[in-house]
Amino acid sequence: MGCVLEGRDSVVVLPTGGGKSLCFQAPALCMPGLAVVVSPLISLMKDQVDALRTCGVPAGCINSTYSMIERQRVVDEIRADRLKLLYVAPERLVMDRTISFLQTVQLAFIAVDEAHCISAWGHDFRPEYRELSILKEAYPGICVHAYTATATHHVRDDIARQLRLTDPEVLVGSFDRPNLVYKVARRHDRLKQVREVVDRHRGESGIIYCISRAEVDRLAGELANLGYRVLPYHAGMADDDRRKNQEAFIQERIDIMVATVAFGMGIDKSNVRYVVHAGMPKSLESYQQESGRAGRDGLEGECCLFYSDRDFMLWKNLIARSEVESQKASLGLLSAMHDYATGVVCRRRVLLDYFGETYAAASCKACDVCLGELELVEDALTTGQKILSCVVRLNQFFGGDYTAMVLHGSKDQRILGNKHDRLPTYGVLSGESRRTIRDWIEQLVGQDYLQKSGEYNVLKLTAEGARLLRGEVTPRLLKPKPPPKKKASARSVARGEVDTWEGVDRGLFEVLRLLRREKAVTRSVPAYVIFSDAALRDMARRRPSSPAGFLEVHGVGHKRCEDHGEAFINCMREYCSKHDVSMDQDPAVEHGGA
Repeated sequence: MGCVLEGRDSVVVLPTGGGKSLCFQAPALCMPGLAVVVSPLISLMKDQVDALRTCGVPAGCINSTYSMIERQRVVDEIRADRLKLLYVAPERLVMDRTISFLQTVQLAFIAVDEAHCISAWGHDFRPEYRELSILKEAYPGICVHAYTATATHHVRDDIARQLRLTDPEVLVGSFDRPNLVYKVARRHDRLKQVREVVDRHRGESGIIYCISRAEVDRLAGELANLGYRVLPYHAGMADDDRRKNQEAFIQERIDIMVATVAFGMGIDKSNVRYVVHAGMPKSLESYQQESGRAGRDGLEGECCLFYSDRDFMLWKNLIARSEVESQKASLGLLSAMHDYATGVVCRRRVLLDYFGETYAAASCKACDVCLGELELVEDALTTGQKILSCVVRLNQFFGGDYTAMVLHGSKDQRILGNKHDRLPTYGVLSGESRRTIRDWIEQLVGQDYLQKSGEYNVLKLTAEGARLLRGEVTPRLLKPKPPPKKKASARSVARGEVDTWEGVDRGLFEVLRLLRREKAVTRSVPAYVIFSDAALRDMARRRPSSPAGFLEVHGVGHKRCEDHGEAFINCMREYCSKHDVSMDQDPAVEHGGA
């Protein structure tokens, strides 16, 4: 916020749910003039404007869905100096008539949301964002601020260069989301694996991502036939159908949205309890942003990734058919994603390291690796030595696939022709599948015992690998455990710093959810705009009987108390009277606090 108030260009990187919007919304209320916000999606504009207006903030947007009369109403509000924030799409902001109009208005600043879209090195490059390079020329003297949830150092530099920012302040927040639990598994039965996650969160909101439209339709249909409240979302659907399905999800008329990556950037829903990737994303940036849509209210969230080799090859083939400019960058992003999926290092550590952040703790206690949900190979030292010895005997001249074939004992003509079937390490892991051996190779790379070199990812021994060959260190080679017999509860993913269900009357919480849904439908706004899940839990914990007590609830201010207090208090009174439950509870006293 300081850069905005001080009038200095900036690039701000904060994780999903980290408060990016506040960085430009709050200063806009303090500064004279109109703040212009570049937003990529119409649905995102609508959600943010609805949320701001609910809080009493004069905000508006202009987009292609508005009639001439609606657009003129917004223009009149701007001319009358009654609007503080204006949301527009990038292509509209650079139109000659838009530039001419805004040049007659006092501008406070321009905020570019989802700024990674301007970089070909980012995970969601959009050519229309490149047109924003004229902003500094079109609006001289006006500061420009770029905001994104996912950007490596290279992408941050590219954003500043493409927007022609002047000596920008680059501010990068922590990418750590301590309330999220990360889990990865090789996909073997998509429907069964997805259902196990969904059933842990019955009645709660969740997003399931698939790679293709056909997979979305198939999985959504299978879940619907089994009685789940679910709808699909992808770019192949009619605009009106997508809009209706999105509203049904936001207003909690359904629990699950099965979607391609076309769904998400425009969704500002705080109480998503889980995100499932039923296929491997094409980059860690995509995964960080999509998985980060869970638990934006600060409560627990579960992020599960189910991948297969087919996913990797599918993305690789799609990239090969893409524009030459972005192929090399895209393949690098895909490789990092594959390494994450097949790795054995703490998931949180890998994610943070990728974005340039160090994770100091020995264990995050919130991923499948650190929670011990994967089991160690019994003799990882010997297995690791066999693999590294094979790399050395191949003169460190071949990649992972070839090395795995030698270890497996393949009769491939290349191996026979190179006489590698005569090596001592030929077939020493014949009892394992070639896929398992290939995974172990990747795990050794992830633990820095091997490294990939050159265009063909030739395997080379590292200094740490030499220590492994001498038996001085032991690697971790992991295999998935059988699924646990007892299903994990939602509480099992919560930790001390995250709000939990402790002290919450679950029956009252569900009644309050229904009331919230009714309010949201009446106002045509997302349910979370009325109250977050965290607020409803606190209500069902405190059960206030008066406006004064209602103001003590987490996330309740005077505006929300004025708008909704009477209805929610009466709802709680009726429930508590019917079920003989006491009201006006003090959580600090109830749970042994000061």
